[in-house]
Amino acid sequence: MKITLLEPPRKAAPDRSNDIANTTLSACLNSGYAAAVLEKAGHQVRIIEGYMEGMDWNDVERSIARSQPELLAVHMVYNWDDNRELYAFLSKVKEEFGIRYVAAYGYYPTFAAREILTACESIDYILVGEIENTFLDLASNPNDPVFIQGLAYRDPYAKRGVRMSMGKLVANLDDLPFPIRSASSMPGGEVNILGSRGCYGSCTFCYINPYYGLRGENGETVGRWRPRSPQNIVDEIDQISLETGADYFYFTDPNFYGPGKRGRERVLHLAELLEGRHIRFGIEARANDIEPETIRALKKAGLQDILVGLESGRDESLERLGKKTSVADNERALAVLRENGIEPSVGFIMFEPDSSLEDLRVNFDFLKRNRLLDRLETAVNVLYHHQIILQGSPSYNILRDEGKLILSDHSEYEAETSYELPGTAAMAEAMRRITNHIFDYMQDTWQLSADGDDTIRETYDKISVLLSDSFEKALDLVEHSGPAALEKSDFVQKVNDTVDRIAGRS
Repeated sequence: MKITLLEPPRKAAPDRSNDIANTTLSACLNSGYAAAVLEKAGHQVRIIEGYMEGMDWNDVERSIARSQPELLAVHMVYNWDDNRELYAFLSKVKEEFGIRYVAAYGYYPTFAAREILTACESIDYILVGEIENTFLDLASNPNDPVFIQGLAYRDPYAKRGVRMSMGKLVANLDDLPFPIRSASSMPGGEVNILGSRGCYGSCTFCYINPYYGLRGENGETVGRWRPRSPQNIVDEIDQISLETGADYFYFTDPNFYGPGKRGRERVLHLAELLEGRHIRFGIEARANDIEPETIRALKKAGLQDILVGLESGRDESLERLGKKTSVADNERALAVLRENGIEPSVGFIMFEPDSSLEDLRVNFDFLKRNRLLDRLETAVNVLYHHQIILQGSPSYNILRDEGKLILSDHSEYEAETSYELPGTAAMAEAMRRITNHIFDYMQDTWQLSADGDDTIRETYDKISVLLSDSFEKALDLVEHSGPAALEKSDFVQKVNDTVDRIAGRS
């Protein structure tokens, strides 16, 4: 079968500069893995990298015209829009090129399948959850979806007109062929690589585990975290290094370590295999997993970057978020990393729907005490980031059941909720406007900063101090004079004007 996998063009939304969690990073390998398993089964597969190659819709149309697929499958990443442009495009090319089947896959389609099938008649199937087994079954028997596990499709006899089942999980990830990558998917020689799937945690804001469904081929519980073997990972790294010369790898696993003693032993084995290969790499981890022995081993093997999901500086908030970690875990993780010469990036949720001003104060003190406001790249994220509520997460379901969801005007997938307290709402709006303004400046300068440009670094440092001071002054104002004092003042405009003067933009 001739199959085209499309990564469609998408644009950043100007007012969403700080909303970075519209899909998990591991999704970037979805098309590569799908292409690999389909090619191994004998199908003709092409990936169109519309996003990474900066293509417009005309470019994509010409590429589809050349490939003439029987099945066009689009990886839908939610990008804060209503997808009307994508739907119109799919309808056009399906008719124009006689494409027999159009499918969608990814996190967004998994949780918004009914909505998407209602909105776009040209989409025949949606792959629900893990995609590899479902793609193989669909390519072999596209005319009879009733026998394919992991599809959503229209059926007038089904509940709400759509029949749906979760995809079959791959029991042993070592059985998967290595994902197919194009040069454009490895910008600057940086390679995303997947070492495991799922997470042993159960954070309320996360939809990673619901995406997988947690059930295997025979209905058995497979577990929330599935690893590749260290040897299988190293074999892929060796192949990529040999073919491309790449020497930086970023593990997209939401949980690099895995649980307990077994997870630590696997990490130590992987570090031992990586040592001597002269690569650098980055990972993402939970704070409670970070401890001296494994970090020392990973650092020796080439660990350079790490993202740690701290989320809060208050134990009560961590409990609400279902983190099953503590502030002590967070501070211990930071100390271990810094002792080994690693300055982490951090995930942090400053504004929860029920955050109090006291929560904000405690969070701010935690960030300041732990030197997480010194670099603008970190401060601009942690001093605003609100809890994103997307369909599939436990938070979405809890707030829906409580009648507190405010749905987007074009999708049930994205939701917001009012802040419980007016003071928190005022702080969140002020910091959103300030950080968006700073992000706008950083868009054209962050690479210079990363490269160590002295002038830009000095500017970033000044803006970071301004941002931290502004958060504290705004919080003082709301605490002592109420939210109206912040809303009616020109506080935000004055801060943004100062940012422009520091940056030389005024």
